[in-house]
Order: sequence, then C-alpha cells, then structure tokens
Amino acid sequence: MNADRGAFAAALAAAPAEGWLTDAQAARLWSAGVRSRPAGAAVEIGSFRGRSTVVLALAAGSVVAIDPHAGSDRGPQEIAADAGRGDADHDAFRANLAAAGVAGRVRHVRRFSDAAHADVDGPISLLYVDGAHRFGPARSDLRGWGDRVAPGGTMLVHDAFSSVGVTLALFAVCAGSREWRYRGRTGSLAEYERRAGSPRDVVRHLAELPWFARNLAIKALILAGRRRWAERIGLDRSAPWPY
Repeated sequence: MNADRGAFAAALAAAPAEGWLTDAQAARLWSAGVRSRPAGAAVEIGSFRGRSTVVLALAAGSVVAIDPHAGSDRGPQEIAADAGRGDADHDAFRANLAAAGVAGRVRHVRRFSDAAHADVDGPISLLYVDGAHRFGPARSDLRGWGDRVAPGGTMLVHDAFSSVGVTLALFAVCAGSREWRYRGRTGSLAEYERRAGSPRDVVRHLAELPWFARNLAIKALILAGRRRWAERIGLDRSAPWPY
C-alpha cells in the first residue's frame, strides 16, 4: 500500500499543474489505471496539456490520447476554436510528456474524438472522457467510445454532475442502461464499470441532482461576479470552477 502511495505521489509530482483534474480525482484515475483490467487499450478523450495523460501513462503503462488541440472546449467559457491557442496547448502537451518521461508511453491522436475511432484497434479496457462538454458531443463520446469498453472495463467521466451537457448525456446513456454500473464519483469525476445485466442506476443518478444544482448555482454566482457567495455554498477558494 505504501509503495502504491509513493508511486502515485511521484506520478502526481511529474504531472503538469495545468488542467482541471484535482489531486483527489487524479488518485481515482491512478487507481483505475493500476488495478487489473480486461485486455484492451487505455484511452483518454481530452488531454489539454497532459495532466491526466501523465497519470494514466504511469498507471496503465501506456495510453492513447485523443485531442485535436484546436483551442476549443478547453475550459470554462472557452468553447470556440482558436488555432493559436490550440497550437500552444499542443506544444505544452508534448513538452510536459517529455518532462515527465512518458512520451514513449503515449500515442497522441490529434483528431476530434468522433473521427478517431479508426486510430484505436480492438477493445478498450480503460476510458477517460473529458472532451467537449455540450450534450451532443458528450453523448457521442459516451455511446461511441463507451460501447468499445470491454466487459469488466472502466469508464471515467470528468465534469459529471457539474456540466449541464455532460450530466444530460450521462442520464441519456448510462443512467437507464443495464451495461453500466455507477461506482460513484470524486468531485465531478464519475466512475462506471462495464457490466452486462447491471441494475439500472437511475435512482443513484437522481441522488446526485442536489450536488448538480449546487454546482449550477456556483457557476451562476461566478458569472455574476459573486465569487465570495459561491465560496459560501461550497466553491473551493483555490479553484476557478466547481470540479
């Protein structure tokens, strides 16, 4: 156990600070990467500057990182594409992988996720989804890529019960499904196990709605310039957004 903790601490120290994956969420991602999994690739959708990529590469041994680095969908209110911003992210991503010593463990696919299926062969054992947060693209990722997760495999979804689009997509794809077992969340990082015949988890998803409403209220207060009020109802003072 202490060796595992030490390995995770080293991975976290190697990971870049840029990004929205909290330390506690990185620990959950690490745990999913190091435990036994069915045969198949580890895949992430949405890499930004490599924080999650480094953790996954060190935990799982290798990872296919899918991110177009188009400068779009990269953070709160940064939805539109921006080529210059995307190229800067891509350069930082490559530099961060090299600095962490994991460049050889990462295969980067610089495409949008819906165009990248042919770049990944076979089943997926571990899927981390942190792509576009609007309902349509999020649902497409959960369905298209989620269907490729092998039985017994794991899917982790960032901004669950925090982003409106992602949350609606989870209800549309996972809540009523008998293919996914909801294993809980760390902040906005939700974890699912692919297991045929699982009971439908609608009730457990509905139980997250008060926390979802709290996150929407926090976002509204931030946008209204009332950050102190947002902190009073639970926003971490060191975080720009409820993650």
